[in-house]
Amino acid sequence: MSELAVLGFIIAIILLFFNREWIKNRFFPDQQKNYTIDDKFNSDKRDREKEIDRLLSKMGKNGVNDLSEKDRKRLDELSKM
Repeated sequence: MSELAVLGFIIAIILLFFNREWIKNRFFPDQQKNYTIDDKFNSDKRDREKEIDRLLSKMGKNGVNDLSEKDRKRLDELSKM
């Protein structure tokens, strides 16, 4: 009887292994797969706004002098979008 239980367990593991993509897609679907073009645009816009806010808060009281050259270039790029 224990050999039968071990064999059943091994078969179950093998079936789970070969069906792992289906199981993953069924129980943990990709949230971005259902995004529309508008959702993607709005998500990108929010990300840009967060990055701009981070850079502006980094500037603090001293202004642009607090930013590194890389941060200045990034802020310039984001402001043109």
